Amino acid sequence: MVHPAQLSPTEQRRVLEVLNSRRFCEKAPAQVWATLLDEGAYLCSIRTMYRLLATAGQTGDRRRQATHPPRVRPELVADAPGQVWTWDITRLKGPVKGVYFDLYVMLDIYSRYIVHWEIWPTENGELAKAFIENAIIRNGGVVPNTIHADRGTSMTSRTVTQLLAELKIDQSHSRPRVSNDNPYSEANFKTLKYCPAFPERFGSIQHARDFCDVFAEYYNHEHRHSGIGLHTPASVHFGTANQIRQQRALVLEAAYAAHPERFHTVPVPPALPDKAWINEPRPSTIETTEDQQATNAA
Repeated sequence: MVHPAQLSPTEQRRVLEVLNSRRFCEKAPAQVWATLLDEGAYLCSIRTMYRLLATAGQTGDRRRQATHPPRVRPELVADAPGQVWTWDITRLKGPVKGVYFDLYVMLDIYSRYIVHWEIWPTENGELAKAFIENAIIRNGGVVPNTIHADRGTSMTSRTVTQLLAELKIDQSHSRPRVSNDNPYSEANFKTLKYCPAFPERFGSIQHARDFCDVFAEYYNHEHRHSGIGLHTPASVHFGTANQIRQQRALVLEAAYAAHPERFHTVPVPPALPDKAWINEPRPSTIETTEDQQATNAA
């Protein structure tokens, strides 16, 4: 039996039409009820509005939600030095709490070579622009194809964007809050800060610069990097790694000849990677691309 106070189907549809109208679609039922009442109109109680919305499956947030397009997953590859650089900034603790120095580091992703670094009391777009210009100067004036960075204010500043556009360097950025999109910089900073000699605090900005000067020299010319066949970044960057690998192979062959019982097979030195990736494409992506290329060719 229908309760005498119940709204008729026509009245129910009318209430939902008003609630979903352009004027009221973003307002809570209480706001709609009060606005209509002030205008001399009464459709039903606030509770009835909520009940009708619930029946219609519309009890979620009624406001239009801001939508953002998904960030593109950066996919960069280098098969030789000088093609793709990546950079980032990390903070170094100063002499007292609240004082920090900002370390800027530019890396070549293929060789892991520290192309250039600088330390300043702060970070901003102008310093970032000068840092990139100095990195190119240190690289003999040769510019890379692409420079990758995260989405910090310095990295996305207008000064940096204009500089890269003028130099015809492709600009790439990590997705927000995705540290894996800049793995080489993150790994380099971890090596720095896990160094046994890394101090809890630096006594001055000059102290920080002196320390990082020694570290960069060590990292480039002495640190055997697991990602590049246990070669130094400098040997890969300047093209001596293959010769060194051949020499390693001779040493291992001699060790095998002297004591073959100590080995299961002739040992070989670690191979150098053919390519360095930031986010290597997933197999499905590669297959789709190859299929599309085959279709276009046909």
